[in-house]
Amino acid sequence: MARSATEIIDINLFQDDFKNMDQKFLPSVVSIISIFIYENYKPKKQFLLMTTEATFAYGEQICLWLSLEHDMSKPQRISLLNDMKIVQVDSGYDFVTILTEDGRVYLASNNSNWKTNNAFRLINTGNDCFKMIACGVRHLLLLRQDGHVFAMGDNRVGQITGNEKSSYESMINTGIANVKLIACGGDHSFSITNKEEIYSWGPNSYGQLGLSDKEISSTPCLVAFPNDDSINIRIKEIVAGDQHSLFLFENGQLWGCGYNYNGELGLGNRRSKLAKIPIGNLQQIKCSKSTTFHWHMMDHRTMHGAKPNMSNGYYRRNWMVIRHHLLLHQFRYQSMQMLSKICIEILLSNVFRNWNENDQVIINNYQYETYYAYLRLLHTGKIQINHQNITELVDLANCYGDESLMEYCATFIRNDLDEQTMPKYLPLINKYEMIELYEKLAHLYKNQNQQSSSSSKRTKFS
Repeated sequence: MARSATEIIDINLFQDDFKNMDQKFLPSVVSIISIFIYENYKPKKQFLLMTTEATFAYGEQICLWLSLEHDMSKPQRISLLNDMKIVQVDSGYDFVTILTEDGRVYLASNNSNWKTNNAFRLINTGNDCFKMIACGVRHLLLLRQDGHVFAMGDNRVGQITGNEKSSYESMINTGIANVKLIACGGDHSFSITNKEEIYSWGPNSYGQLGLSDKEISSTPCLVAFPNDDSINIRIKEIVAGDQHSLFLFENGQLWGCGYNYNGELGLGNRRSKLAKIPIGNLQQIKCSKSTTFHWHMMDHRTMHGAKPNMSNGYYRRNWMVIRHHLLLHQFRYQSMQMLSKICIEILLSNVFRNWNENDQVIINNYQYETYYAYLRLLHTGKIQINHQNITELVDLANCYGDESLMEYCATFIRNDLDEQTMPKYLPLINKYEMIELYEKLAHLYKNQNQQSSSSSKRTKFS
């Protein structure tokens, strides 16, 4: 997903990431873009920090790509971008791309194919000016201001179109004109023309292109939606995951296609053809192309930092467990499964389908603080467990089948388990069959029996 660099971000959400940074620098930051760069198949979160005058790199990998000195206490200024306003940032598996307000596109990468020479490389060296970019995992789309679409990068599965070989040095004209919007999934691509026509190309093994077959399409093909009177022909947005795609119409209708084996489309089957998702009145959708496990919905207030109403266990519409997803764009593989289950469970509920703008939803199962602690685990890999939330967290881990969370809970209980706390934890351990704690329970029982025996002997002798 291409991110706008114009929104002011709540820096408090990044306190763990920036804890070693000079705190005097942070008040000058007006926008933060978090990206994930892959090194040896492992994702590492890196940052671009923007002030009103400059753009800074923060993170070992991104600094290495740009020949900058990495310092945990000090973001490094990217002098090439001085006084430039960045309007979009997007990234693939091993590259990051930015679009400036004046239509220039820059790319940095550790992949030698891109020939960046450890610096931001200017992609459009001629008079071409672009108004939108979109990155797949290994390819890049560029929408020129006159409506023509160009592509670069890997073309092994038709990402660039045609019979072209992979092209990292020069842009390939896709032949599509009068385009107003572009989007990329993992390896597949979309464009929307000014006539509201949707074209797709690339791999299609799961039907992610929205076509009638599942064959690779190396040339753009028109996506034909089934006749449905409820569809407003004006498309608002397209987002795509690794192998699935979502189409949001102006009237709030959402359609999807592609991989659905883990519920990515929110449908109860493994359907891959274009299908309407039973949720209406949507304002915006988001999706991560690096994994096939999630999609998001939020209303406009969420985009601008609206906070949840935490009183009495009520959650307003703009809560939606989604706020933080906008800021952290890649997650652990297992986390995506958990988030997918939570999101789909709420979004497909009967309550949500009938939701009005000012309605509230009561979530009876867990307190807000419990859900919040769990979401922080999914986003950051860190969890705050205490005596107040341990019982609900164990139940939540069991509910969503989250083995990682259950391990954290078991560790907390193990460290807190003694003769005094055993009556509190014993019902929990037995109910959820936390067998990893049975050994310590047996040890405590043995100590109790020994103490009881010793006490009995002392009483006899006295």
